[in-house]
Formats: sequence, C-alpha cells, structure tokens
Amino acid sequence: MTLSAFQFSDDQAEAFDRVSTLLRHVGVNLEDGLTTPMSGSLSQVMALIGKAGSGKTLLLAELCKSLQAAGVEVVSGDYEGRRRKDRRTLAILAPTNKAASVLRQRGVPATTIHRILYTPVYDPEYERIADWLAGTGERPEVKDMPEEALDRAKRFYDQNASIPGALAAAGLRGSDFITGWKRREDPLDIGLVDESSMLDDRQFEDLKEIFPTLLLFGDPAQLAPVNQSGAMVFDALKGEQTVELSRVHRQDADNPILDLAHALADDSLDFDEFETMVQDAARRDDRVVFGQRVEVDLMARSPVLVWRNATRIRLINAFRRVYEAPDTALLPGEPLICDGIELPLKHRKKRIDLEARGLIKGAQVVYLGTGSRPGFSRLHVVGAEDPQVSAASIVKIEKPDEEEPFIPFAANMGAAFLHGAAVTVHKAQGSQWDTVQVFAPDLFAAARMGRVEAGQPLWKRLAYVAITRAQNRLIWVVRNRLSLPTQPLRVDDLKVAPAPLSLVAEDAEEP
Repeated sequence: MTLSAFQFSDDQAEAFDRVSTLLRHVGVNLEDGLTTPMSGSLSQVMALIGKAGSGKTLLLAELCKSLQAAGVEVVSGDYEGRRRKDRRTLAILAPTNKAASVLRQRGVPATTIHRILYTPVYDPEYERIADWLAGTGERPEVKDMPEEALDRAKRFYDQNASIPGALAAAGLRGSDFITGWKRREDPLDIGLVDESSMLDDRQFEDLKEIFPTLLLFGDPAQLAPVNQSGAMVFDALKGEQTVELSRVHRQDADNPILDLAHALADDSLDFDEFETMVQDAARRDDRVVFGQRVEVDLMARSPVLVWRNATRIRLINAFRRVYEAPDTALLPGEPLICDGIELPLKHRKKRIDLEARGLIKGAQVVYLGTGSRPGFSRLHVVGAEDPQVSAASIVKIEKPDEEEPFIPFAANMGAAFLHGAAVTVHKAQGSQWDTVQVFAPDLFAAARMGRVEAGQPLWKRLAYVAITRAQNRLIWVVRNRLSLPTQPLRVDDLKVAPAPLSLVAEDAEEP
C-alpha cells in the first residue's frame, strides 16, 4: 500500500488496507494506481464506523485522493459526460446539502444522494459546451455566444470543476441549459457515503441498486433514523463488512467538546454529573460556555437544538417576537426548514425540479423575500452549490398549544417549510455549525423520563449528537431565557448568485 503524505494511525491504516483489498477485487488497484473495466458481476458493501473525532472524514478524503490518482473519475450531481466502457467512476455522497457542504469545505467533491438519484437533462446545444469543459469533446461554436464567454467558462471550470458554475460564468442561467431532471436508470460504480447513520432502509436499497461497490462512513453513537427502531443500515452488516475506527484524533489538543462527547460513553455517568463536567470545562476553556440564556443573534444561522417539539415551537415564537416579525409575513433573514414537497402525483417532474435544487425534507433555508408571483419565495438553500432559488412555497408557523399551524402565505402547491430558529436533535444530524446552542432543560427531561434507545439512555444519545454538531464552540443553555437581538436580521452575508430558476408555477400543467 502506498500511503499519502499524511501519516495514518494504526487503525486508519488497517481500514485503508481493508478498503484497498475490496477495491482490488473490483478492478481498482490503489497500490499500483491501475484500473480495469468494471465487470458488473460483483456487489460489495463495507461500513467504516467510529465515534466523533475518530478520523472517518479524513480517511474518506484520503481514499478519494487515492482513487482519483488511480484514474477513477469523480461523478458529481451537475453533469456526467459521455460514458466509456473502460471508465471507472466515483461519487462522494451525503444525505443533505449541509452535510455535503461540510465535506466540500474540506476539499472533498461531495454531492447529495438526491442529486445522484436524479440527474439534470441538458439542452443539446449547451451539452456540447459541457462535454468540452469535461474533456470529452471539442471546443464548440455556439450561436450568439462570443469566444470570450467560452474562455470565461473554461477558466471557471479549471478552478472549480463545476459545469453549472462555468456556464453561469459564461452568462447563462440554469433555465437556459437545464431542461429538466430525470430519475437515474443506469448504475454507476463506486460510492462513498458520509453520515450513513442517517440513511433509512429505502435509501440504502436505492444506493445498492446504483453502486455495485458501496462504502458507508457512519457514527454508531448517533440517533437512528425515525421509524427505524433504533437500528442503522450498517448494523446488519457482518464480519469483514465492518471496520471500526477506535482511536480518537483530536481536532485540537485536548478538544473540550470531543472530551464531553466521549465522556457520555461512561455507563455510570448520570445527567447531573455530566452537567457538572460541562460547567468545569467552561471554566477551563472558552470553547465551552455554560449559558444562562439562549443567544437570539445566533438562531438565524445556527438553530437551537432541542428534544421536544413543544420546546422548539416556543423558542421559534419567542425568536419571532423579539424581532417583531408580523404574523402575516416573514422577514428577510428568517431561517426555515424544508418539510417536504406538497404536490399531487401528476406533478412528479416539478417535484424532481424542486428536490434536485436542494429543497428536500430537512434542508436548511434562509428566506430572502417574496417572489415575482403570489405564493413564491426567494430562498437561499444552505450548503447547496447553487443556493439561490425562487419557488412556490407553503410556510407554516406553528403556535404553542394550537394543533394547526398559522400559514402567513402559501401557494396552492410547492415546497413546504417550518420555521428553523430551533430544530430537534434528530433533524440536526448530518449538519455542523461553528457555534451550537444545546437546550439542556430538554435533555434533563429525557433523563428524568428514563427512556432508553438501542440499549443506551436516550438523553446520552441526544447529548452526544447535539454536542458533536459544534465545530468550534458549544453553548450549553441551562435556563429558559432568551436574549434580545443586537442587530436586525440580515441577508447581506449570503452569497448572491445569478438570477435563479423559477420553479413550480401554481397554474402550470404537467407537460
């Protein structure tokens, strides 16, 4: 085995060797940097699991580099290019845009599972440009497009490897070159899936149909998907199919956030003792804060993590009150969470359009303002590579002690949203934020109830997931209080993209 410049730990090196052996059986030799055409006769799944800080993401990144060095081409959700019989491909996937963006920030060319399940259909005229940029075609001559625009597209692609971004640099809009989206019919090759603890059984089966070789990276200490009875998809894998990373690699020396997360593995630790540990850590290190109130300024970009829905709704309404948000409208800068697509079956193509642009259930969104038509919203999809979207929207503001949510405005059909100033720990899985606020009274309630999930006290699983969402700073909020904002809600910190696609016209008929 040829290791990269980075020196693996013993357990990482063993995991790399195990993966190398699996890949050699399917025609990809990482040691020699050689590949043979995919036979299509062998299907293999392997899970690489470990707790937070065990080096899973670093191992994924190094495997990605080694595969590319061996001649395996990365397939993105943007464009695939022409198929060749001898071509070996790789896709790096995550369940959500936010999780994929965490990988991209670390140099890993990740996309979402949904963007691999559904692929864009390009206008033939502009598909020739895409083929040229991807290196599979000659430089085209395009009517009404000057040579300087093609040069701009090429420079952008050479730096960013994004077909849509390159075409945007040439002065095109998405609606110029993408005519629709279709469900993938042909299989791919090798798939690396991060945050696989979030996968449900149906997604797992979909991925196995597409990828003959599938590598899952996940944390067994996280919360299982809802309706999965506490089980994760990799729990059913046996023997050689699972590799566990046991050593914890600190992001920084003596990282207090990871120390707290791993302390939860102590069976004898109760909630009061753990909260004392948090308070002690806060005295020693400013990366941990023992907070006496929720900091409202943070909630627009980093939601408060809670267990109970009732707590979530109360915090959302408190957030809207302190910003003096009207009942009949949203303020630009308010955070939203996509709650799914509300469309009849005959509008399947429109559903694919919305989901392919990142509006999948659980997606984090910032409201930018009203759209050009009644019921439409301009939105920023957090973590998406092309984040600016205009879409028909149904926004639901839940109220305390009321069964039905208040709807300030709505299209007849389209993307449905809940407010995102506070979210449940379950919904937060797969995401990370620089600073995370955890609402400790909710976890205390879970501890007092004595609930157990997958053999572990529920409060510990909740605390572990919530704490490990923090990249640099953890605020452990111990009182039911909310600060006043120090500035108005803002949107100027969000990257402004070219004019977005307008999706799902209310009165449009299915083509």
